[in-house]
Amino acid sequence: MTATPTTATAREATTGTPATPTGCTHTDTVARFFRALSDPTRLGLLEFILRGERTSADCVEFAGISQPRVSVHLSCLVDCGYVTARRDGKKLRYTVGDPRVADLIVLARALATDNAAALDCCPRITTPQD
Repeated sequence: MTATPTTATAREATTGTPATPTGCTHTDTVARFFRALSDPTRLGLLEFILRGERTSADCVEFAGISQPRVSVHLSCLVDCGYVTARRDGKKLRYTVGDPRVADLIVLARALATDNAAALDCCPRITTPQD
């Protein structure tokens, strides 16, 4: 049995839910795009999946948090289109669906490194708590 990847686009086709929330501007959509990456655990899981296909169990072991919490983060990554999931028997296997995600992460890391001092002392940004 061949599994089909789960993506936001696939859900839109089956549920009729628009990919962009109604009433959102392009700026709102881009802000939501980055908000999905603003959680350190979720970002770490994305980087872990970038290195190769992973199961939920792999992600739980990597993140060191409970399976339900990892599942919430993985669902967000799938729902936002960063990751695809395919069923393999009883397991879900996760991969990055768009190779540009790797480029985005590399660029973000470089920019964060170059601007670390400014980011560390910016009073408008707080470190999110997991």
